[in-house]
Amino acid sequence: MAGAGRDVCQVQNSVEIFFQNIRIPENYHQANQSMVDFVVQHSKEDRKVVLVTSGGTTVPLESHTVRFIDNFSIGTRGSASTEYFLDQGYAVIFLHRHRSLEPFLRHFSKVSFLDILEFDEDEKIVVKNSEMPMLKQVMKKYQAVKAEGRLLSVSFQTIGDYLHLLRAAAEALQPLEGRALLYLAAAVSDFYIPRDLMPEHKIQSSEGPLNIALQLVPKILGPLVKTWVPKAYVVSFKLETDPNILLRKARQAMEKYSHQLVIANILETRKEEVVIVTKDTEEKIKLSQEQMARGVEIEEPIVKRLKILHQQFCV
Repeated sequence: MAGAGRDVCQVQNSVEIFFQNIRIPENYHQANQSMVDFVVQHSKEDRKVVLVTSGGTTVPLESHTVRFIDNFSIGTRGSASTEYFLDQGYAVIFLHRHRSLEPFLRHFSKVSFLDILEFDEDEKIVVKNSEMPMLKQVMKKYQAVKAEGRLLSVSFQTIGDYLHLLRAAAEALQPLEGRALLYLAAAVSDFYIPRDLMPEHKIQSSEGPLNIALQLVPKILGPLVKTWVPKAYVVSFKLETDPNILLRKARQAMEKYSHQLVIANILETRKEEVVIVTKDTEEKIKLSQEQMARGVEIEEPIVKRLKILHQQFCV
């Protein structure tokens, strides 16, 4: 027990050191107040609130950033899941990478905006008839959500921005206790450069090959579950490329952090199947060929299942 206590203290210390070494994002105070107000509003309406994190995080190599390290995530899972949480009646704080996919807008990400428009006989710009059904469907859902004020978008760019805003969001959700759900779908960088070790200006290639010393980002899931929002329903993700270790790694995460659920998936099949891992169960969700042909997204059954599990948690 004493050893466990020391481990917790070490994690807390490393987290505090990390935050001291990373700048507060420019939008922090405004975003923090917006999230607090959003939670208060929906708490009064007795509505559950989910925090969805989405997209990848960059690691700046300079204070005046020209170069950075990035990852492949464009926010597909987070943006899609947000729409399905909204369909299930949740209010959503959408904490996303700047310029990653966003709910509703994501449906047009593979289409040039100019390609869905045309001139009519009076040379007015109109939407093509072929594009109208999808546009109407998306617009109706978006307008309904907007009218109810059920979606708050907050953007980040760097790993530091993300973790500062994640802590602020978790603390804003804390008064909701079990009615808060955290769906941590963002692809978080494992490394960073502390502010005092980062070059101020653009690194010059004339200085020769670049040697970078990266520090480990502390595992934030521990303090998030134990301190920032201890009574919330927390869902994390475990992505692997080796199916042989996937469930073992998911179980290790459950045991280490003591949160409620891990969504385990393999990189190549993540859009077709996942395994929902809880303390006592493992449940596979897999799309059929017929569902995939109809354009069903894996996030829809994931969110429907999570709503049931969250309701059970709140009882």
